[in-house]
Amino acid sequence: MIRVAAVGDIHVGADSRGSLRPAFEMLPDVADFLLLAGDLTRHGTVEEARVVAGEVAGVGVPVVAVLGNHDHHSDQTGEVTAALEGAGVTVLEGAATTLTVGETLVGVAGTKGFGGGFAGRSAGEFGEPEMKAFVRATRRSAEGLRRALDELGDAGCGLRIALTHFSPVPDTLAGEPTEIYPFLGSYLLAEAVDGGKVDLAVHGHAHAGTEHGTTVGGVRVRNVAQPVLRRAFAVYHLDPAGLG
Repeated sequence: MIRVAAVGDIHVGADSRGSLRPAFEMLPDVADFLLLAGDLTRHGTVEEARVVAGEVAGVGVPVVAVLGNHDHHSDQTGEVTAALEGAGVTVLEGAATTLTVGETLVGVAGTKGFGGGFAGRSAGEFGEPEMKAFVRATRRSAEGLRRALDELGDAGCGLRIALTHFSPVPDTLAGEPTEIYPFLGSYLLAEAVDGGKVDLAVHGHAHAGTEHGTTVGGVRVRNVAQPVLRRAFAVYHLDPAGLG
C-alpha cells in the first residue's frame, strides 16, 4: 500500500511561519511522501519561499512540488525553486522523479499547467497572437507532462502520479463559477494524463471546487487545494486494487 499525502494552495506568507509544521511533522506516521500542488506562496517572493522551505525541511518523507500561478507572480521562479530545493524539495516542471517505497518504484511527473478550458468550451490556437500564445502555453505544459510520464513508463515504475497546479478535468471545479473554468484548467492536461497511463492525478488552484473527479479515460483526479480539503493535507492510498 502506497500512502500519498498531498496539498496545494497553502499560500504561505511571512506571518505563516510554523503554521503547518506541526501537521507536517506527523507525515512519517501516515504517508510515504508529500506532494505540493502549487500556490505555495502568496506573491511568489523568495522570502515567502523560504518560509515554505522551513515548513517542510526535514519532515522525514520525500517532498515533491510544482509551482502555481501565485508562485510566478513576482517573476522570481528561479529563486523560489532554489529556496525549495535547498530544503530538499524536488520541484518539477515538465519533468519527473522516482521514489522507492518498499518494493515499488513510484513515479511522479509534474507541471504547473495552464488554462484554456475543456472539451466543447475550450480556447483554440486561432486569431490574435495573444490568444495563440495563451493556448500554446497550455499545450507546451501538457506535452511536457506527457513526455515526463513516458519517461516513467520507460523506467518501469509500478505506479505513476501526475502532479499539476491547474486542473485536467472540469469535475473537480464544481462549485466554482462556470465562467472562470477556462482559467482553472485544460482538457490538454487530461489527454496527457490518460495517454501516460497514470494511476492518480493531483492538482490544486480551484479553491471553491470539489475534491473528487475522473478523466474520460478513468484516471482518478483529486483537487487538493487546502480550502477544499480544509485540513493540512489529504492522504490517498494506492495499490493494485485502486485508490482509497
